[in-house]
Amino acid sequence: MYLLQELEEIPATYPATPSGLSVAAQMTDPDAIWQRIEAYTRTRYTARGVVWIVTGAGDWQPPLSPATVSTVEQWQGDQWETCTPDPSPLGGYDLPTYGPYRITASVGSGDVPAAVSEAFRRLAEYLGDTDDRAGLSSYSVNMGGAIQESYQRNPAWTARAMQNSGAADLLRPYRRQK
Repeated sequence: MYLLQELEEIPATYPATPSGLSVAAQMTDPDAIWQRIEAYTRTRYTARGVVWIVTGAGDWQPPLSPATVSTVEQWQGDQWETCTPDPSPLGGYDLPTYGPYRITASVGSGDVPAAVSEAFRRLAEYLGDTDDRAGLSSYSVNMGGAIQESYQRNPAWTARAMQNSGAADLLRPYRRQK
């Protein structure tokens, strides 16, 4: 089974921002943090539509959860035609032929678990850290005459935020399978 395309809508809203954030963390864009978490995980907590185009015969499971599939269509030469595949023993669908198939669904609902809220908090605190020395790649002090201090932040500092903040460890049970 091969995923050819996944078109996930941006939700109307994201879950509420967890409480207890520092002032600096509150200044970060909560939607951007939720988008980073969702790029890393398979679970969605607010509803939105998604369309998957898959090919191959056999068991197919929605890669995002929770998912409610509304239609399954198979490409028939020049158009999509609705089909009703049998359920698979693992809770997905048993796609009988190579396809391709277009599967339309709604994903997202439920309460945000404590571990995911804590991952949000850690990521927000990490990204909101205004101390210029956080994530340093070089630091120097010149003591000749007037004291001068200089430092340079590693450009990958933000890119590694999920791992360096500890959020990735908390999100491991929700990790998206590629």
